[in-house]
Amino acid sequence: MAKVNLTNMDVPSLLNLRRQVDEALADRRTELEKQLRELGGSVRGRQGVSKLKGRKVEPKYRSRSGETWAGRGARPRWLAEAIKAGQSPEDFLIEKPRTIAKKRKKRRAKK
Repeated sequence: MAKVNLTNMDVPSLLNLRRQVDEALADRRTELEKQLRELGGSVRGRQGVSKLKGRKVEPKYRSRSGETWAGRGARPRWLAEAIKAGQSPEDFLIEKPRTIAKKRKKRRAKK
């Protein structure tokens, strides 16, 4: 494509140029997708996305007033204030029943 001086172009000419560029990019994309399929690749792959993203997690910490935190994201204010007051995060850990822990160990052992 030849060099174009955009400052001297009127609006309809600019819109026409934009349409031509969009068409050229769309043609190039279909050509590249075709080449990728011929090589056995995937056009619409979800790379880098975790299967666990968005899943709910059981809370690990509980405050005296009943607020919970799963240990993900920013530390909640109630826990930060308790740590500043001299308590440790382990003081707020939620104890799990032994049966659940045993089942998890069995599942992991099978894999």
